[in-house]
Amino acid sequence: MRSLIFTTGFYIGSAIILILGSPLLFGKRSWAMAGLAFHGRFVLCWMRLIIGTKIEIRGKENLPENPILIASKHQAPWETFAFPAIIKDPALIMKEELMAIPFYGWFSRKFEMIPIRRERAAIALKEMLKEAEIRKAQKREIIIFPEGTRTKPGAEPDYKPGVIKLYESLNIPCVPVALNSGTFWPRGSSKRYKGTIIIEFLPPIPPGLERKEFKQRLISAIETKCTQLQKEGEAEKIRLNS
Repeated sequence: MRSLIFTTGFYIGSAIILILGSPLLFGKRSWAMAGLAFHGRFVLCWMRLIIGTKIEIRGKENLPENPILIASKHQAPWETFAFPAIIKDPALIMKEELMAIPFYGWFSRKFEMIPIRRERAAIALKEMLKEAEIRKAQKREIIIFPEGTRTKPGAEPDYKPGVIKLYESLNIPCVPVALNSGTFWPRGSSKRYKGTIIIEFLPPIPPGLERKEFKQRLISAIETKCTQLQKEGEAEKIRLNS
């Protein structure tokens, strides 16, 4: 029942915020980003109020000065709401087809997110890198989900070449991010669970490494920490939801 109430309130609240915030499409980007952060905080607060799911942020001291590249695990829609609420000026890399959705897509363009056409691999990478260079000049946090889609906790990692191309091209620090959101907002399920979603910013990987070393360090950092956070989350989930 709590999950149903959360989902219903999430969609109704999001629709209201979207409609009331539509004038922001015609203002400054910074105003629209403030609206995006507000929506993120709404989702996090609503989830805590109805489900009892809290958030714990670890390792923010590992975030260097902007611009930076953030490579994050992606287990649930939660990440797309949380990052705007806890990061100053995020530019998420997202599927271009999402840009065609009324209001959602319009705002994504207003936020100056970075679209990628996944069906046009070589051309898509060039376009993504070009857009990312512009966001770098704006001194923003460029966020990529290296596996390109949501994955279940414990699933075999499948990191795509996009994150390596970004790392090489941008020549800025890359901050790996581990989390356990999939434990409390599981993929393919309508149920949400009480507990604490932990998101942890890990020590940055300096620019200039060879691609093989970078990929190994990135995967090792994210997957090792995600395994730890998953165990921590599962223990709490069993304790609070049994």
